[in-house]
Amino acid sequence: MHEGAAAAMRALRGESLVTHNYILVEAAAITHRRLGGGAARDLLEDLAPALTVLWVDEQTHQAAVSAFLAAVRRRPSLVDWVSFEVMRRSEIETAFAFDRDFVAQGFRTVP
Repeated sequence: MHEGAAAAMRALRGESLVTHNYILVEAAAITHRRLGGGAARDLLEDLAPALTVLWVDEQTHQAAVSAFLAAVRRRPSLVDWVSFEVMRRSEIETAFAFDRDFVAQGFRTVP
């Protein structure tokens, strides 16, 4: 899905892009495991500073954990539930995601 993601990112140049710290932790771990330390460094030193990072507080974390445990399904992940909660609290309507769980939760997705 790299080509679609890269094209969407180019189209979003100049837009305000927001993420949260759980996404950075998850992305850094996956990038490091799959592509190595250099790629993880690029992610954290080159891409992350271009984003507004929202820090998950205890209330948001607990609300996401409650939703995750109530769902009792394999999907969405706890990080997804945190994303849904952060997006709702921040009034963010669109996610840069391929994950259909965002659509199921009422969000628009790009690409």
